[in-house]
Amino acid sequence: MTPADLSRTVVRAVRCAVEEGELPAEAGVPERVVVERTRPGGVGDYATPVAFQVAKTAGCPPRGVADVLARRLGAEPGIEHVEVTGAGFLNFVLPPPSAPSAVRDAIVRDIVIRDVRGGAMFAAPAPADESGTGLREGVVRRSVVRLVCAQRGTGYDLPEDLPEDLPVAPLAKRDGDVVARYGRDAAHWAMLAVPARETPAVSDALLVQGEASEFFRVRYAHARSRALVRNAGQLGFHPEPGDVDVPALLRLLADHDLVLEAAAHHRAPERLTRHLVELADELLDFQHCVLPKGDEKPSAAHRARLALAEAAGTVLAGGLALLGIDAPDCL
Repeated sequence: MTPADLSRTVVRAVRCAVEEGELPAEAGVPERVVVERTRPGGVGDYATPVAFQVAKTAGCPPRGVADVLARRLGAEPGIEHVEVTGAGFLNFVLPPPSAPSAVRDAIVRDIVIRDVRGGAMFAAPAPADESGTGLREGVVRRSVVRLVCAQRGTGYDLPEDLPEDLPVAPLAKRDGDVVARYGRDAAHWAMLAVPARETPAVSDALLVQGEASEFFRVRYAHARSRALVRNAGQLGFHPEPGDVDVPALLRLLADHDLVLEAAAHHRAPERLTRHLVELADELLDFQHCVLPKGDEKPSAAHRARLALAEAAGTVLAGGLALLGIDAPDCL
């Protein structure tokens, strides 16, 4: 079971519990459930507060709802353990994505087949006027709409997804025209990398072409993934999912759908930027073992590593598109 499957499995468990009378008939079955990686110090790998949501319509304590769902979910294949904590939080332990191989291959294949760039509908051109006091508000709101609509699979001309009460702190006046100084993409990254309520720190670090810049690392990692695929083609082999033991990179790929869902749910593009930085750093560490070295012949292991690198690059490109930032194939 992948983390994305877990969200759907929880929804199904709620529906079945209502249909079979374990939860009151008036209990609402959510269309989607937000499942997030457990915070440091928490229990298990993933957690969801769905019991609180269901309890509001069921008219019973969240802990009771959580206990019902925990019994059902604990019997699901692919879930190692379910635990209820606090007033009703569900916590899950899943097998590591490196095993079984079917789960690992599904993660990589699904990413490449879907191509999470999101397609042209999420690569909207920038408005003609990117200046003035409302600049950051416009950048943040457009990114939120893309995130929300990526979850719904629709175009993003949805005014109802731009709540008036979404507070966005403006840029500091001392920063001046950040688009002119740093370029559109770098300026957008700075505006989206911190919560909307906070004033972003905009500095010359955005111009650094090196590992000190998170913005550079994310786009560079994407460019490296594309270069690896091109270089492999020149050597006569192509990506093919298979055995590869890189648990940190696999975990980040498996978590990507959950990150997108949580970023949309909380109206928080900074959650996506943090995820992209983590993924980029893992990919940059991993890239050196993808291609054959010296007289080494391409093998199944090289094809599997290349598939993983390609999937990571696809996720980086898709994430940047949702932020309204270009992902060049060469840097």
